[in-house]
Amino acid sequence: MSDRDKQFKYFSMRIKPLLEQIYDRETIETLLEKLFALLKDNFAQSWDEDLNKWSENNVQLITYGDSVVSNGEDHPLLTLACFLEKYLLDTITGVHILPFFPYSSDDGFAVIDYLEVNPELGDWEDIKRIDSKFNLMVDLVINHISSKHAWFEQFKQGKKPGCDYFIEVDSKTDVSDVVRPRSTPLLTKVDTVNGEKYVWSTFSPDQIDVNFSNPDVLIEFIKIILFYVEVGAKLIRLDAVGFLWKHLGTSCIHLSQTHYVVRLLREILQMVDPSVALITETNVPNRENLSYFGNRNEAHMIYNFSLPPLLLNALLQGKSTHLKTWMMRMPPVPIGCAYFNFTASHDGIGMRPAEGLLAEDEYHVLLKTMKQFGGKISMRKKADGTESPYEVNISWFDAMKGTAKGEDEWQIERLICSQTIMMSVEGIPAFYIHTLLATPNHHEDVEKTGKNRAINRRKWNYKELEELLSDPHSTQSSVLRELSRRIQIRRRQKAFHPNATQYTLHPLNTSIFAFWRQSIYREQSIFCINNLSNSTQQLRLSDLNLYDTRDWCDLISGEPLEDIDGNFTLKPYQCAWITNEL
Repeated sequence: MSDRDKQFKYFSMRIKPLLEQIYDRETIETLLEKLFALLKDNFAQSWDEDLNKWSENNVQLITYGDSVVSNGEDHPLLTLACFLEKYLLDTITGVHILPFFPYSSDDGFAVIDYLEVNPELGDWEDIKRIDSKFNLMVDLVINHISSKHAWFEQFKQGKKPGCDYFIEVDSKTDVSDVVRPRSTPLLTKVDTVNGEKYVWSTFSPDQIDVNFSNPDVLIEFIKIILFYVEVGAKLIRLDAVGFLWKHLGTSCIHLSQTHYVVRLLREILQMVDPSVALITETNVPNRENLSYFGNRNEAHMIYNFSLPPLLLNALLQGKSTHLKTWMMRMPPVPIGCAYFNFTASHDGIGMRPAEGLLAEDEYHVLLKTMKQFGGKISMRKKADGTESPYEVNISWFDAMKGTAKGEDEWQIERLICSQTIMMSVEGIPAFYIHTLLATPNHHEDVEKTGKNRAINRRKWNYKELEELLSDPHSTQSSVLRELSRRIQIRRRQKAFHPNATQYTLHPLNTSIFAFWRQSIYREQSIFCINNLSNSTQQLRLSDLNLYDTRDWCDLISGEPLEDIDGNFTLKPYQCAWITNEL
């Protein structure tokens, strides 16, 4: 047997069982040959799993390519690179640049060309400059494309290959069982050379779903993944992946074929570059979200979508009850997997992930308070035709304006507390650029665009931003300086490894949220103690397991603990990382 045949046999052993769960028998043998031909020149020397993709040192930034712009600069990506190098080089290790491709709507998530950089942002050299200093995270908008994409133009003209890449549905078909993330119609009318047709469009009439039941579509997206690996991506985000497979008569979300496609993509990445991680974006209730770990054989990482609304509610109420209950029930991640933690992103604060986790009265208080703080509520249509809140649109800084009782003077402290908790819990922390910069609500863009999400997508003028960051008393300078300091401390602690042990603690005081992290080899413990309220709180240190064979100190304040049986005083929104090893 030739080397090529041996390699194909091993390849087939790993890939064929997955394809058998997605496609019919007649398709599989041909598809196997096509995939092998596509991948064989890109195979890594070893196909073994890389279990060292991350450590406590990994910290991610989320940003648009034009979140920071300069007057007269025609390459905003270059401006972003300059900002990152000047202010965050010693703070973050990776950058998620939100879709930087040519697009037609949804601020990048209606992609016209997956292989080009939007010329209004810059070019591949700008991307490579950022990639040279930070781990690059790239979006693969996998469920849909722009209606201006070449494939859809081919569909309208009846030309291959695009004419076979989309889902046509009779306009009279009952689609009420389909889970909807938006209130727009599921089917979009399109004029083609073959007459009027209706195509599946989960998110908007400009975002046309592709048909993965056609294996050629799968191959197209694998080609895109290979290209992203080639340009240096270390994390690939599968946007809206839960909706990937459709079957009428079902909810068309999280279908088994979708999970097997994710498994297939993970397996292919392991064959091509085991250091690259796959992350799924599924803004859904917690149990559904967790399913994308599979049996440690699907996503390497999942977004921890329940954390933002639960943490926000805890700070509004000044108590840890629901946050603590959720954390106690969260399973430790499988080896080779990690949670991707965040509080804010380019989208709003998703409310579906809070379903079943918040008391109903607190849920309504949260929505009411966010509107009082200048936020907007975006809705989705349910199967019965009614609408329910899908997300809260507000800058995280303005979400921290006060509590359920109203605004107060603790906005900055509350913001820093929220980010300290986020970077302490099990997983890899990700900071949205506008949270690090304490960016307030940007109502001007909401009015200009008519889109609620624009409230948290400001484009900072770099000169104006530099002036604020050079002023030690400005809000932006104070927040970025303190968060950077804490991030740098965090990156040195083995107990904050994404897979280090986490155990929820139970202080009698519900205003205190406390948990214990212990490094993988047990040499370091960190007790994370957080005051969720705007009043001073006391914690009995005897409630913690501070064994007396080592000295203990608070990493954040730098203060030693003189009496491990005494009380620990926490000022409003103060956080402490009490550790036994520096």
